[in-house]
Parts: sequence; structure tokens; C-alpha cells
Amino acid sequence: MINDKDINITKNLKTIEWLKSELLMSIASLYELMSKGGENVKEDASDLISNIILISYLLGKRLGISYENIDLKVENKLKLGLVENHKIEKWYGDFSELIENFRLRKE
Repeated sequence: MINDKDINITKNLKTIEWLKSELLMSIASLYELMSKGGENVKEDASDLISNIILISYLLGKRLGISYENIDLKVENKLKLGLVENHKIEKWYGDFSELIENFRLRKE
């Protein structure tokens, strides 16, 4: 006999597989866009990158990771990048800029 718990587990597993597929398709589309270019590269890349981030959050949630925990992990990785003087930070200051973006969103 199948109960509601079994249905929810099955549904969650199917959702995880679907999200993984969507993530891979978005990444593949981004690679294709970057290799071919086009008229709206910035807009299309922005759309694909935001989709990748969204799917990552949703996948994390299905795996039992809260949105807050994901944000905290990202912030911790940024702080570590600052401490370790990551090349991207040295060259462009992106880690500092992104940390500031996180700080402003919290206000």
C-alpha cells in the first residue's frame, strides 16, 4: 500500500532530478551563448545566470538546505576569498563588491 509519505518522497526525488536537468540545460545554454555571441548577449546571459541561481536555490531547498544557509555559505566563501586574496578580488574587487551587495540587501 502506498501512503502519502511515499508519494512525497517520490515527488521530491522527481523534482530534484528535474531541477538538476534544468540546471544543466541552463549552463549548457550559457556556454552556447558565450561561444556564439549575438545581439543580446548581456540580456540573454543575465537571464540564464539568474535562472542558474534560482534553480540552485530551489535545488538546495529540495535537498534540505535553507535559503538563509545558502546565503550564509556564499557570504562565508566571499569573506574567505578576501582573506586569501583571491585573484578575482585582486584583479577586479568583485568579492568586496558582492559582499557590499549582500550587506545592502540586509538593510
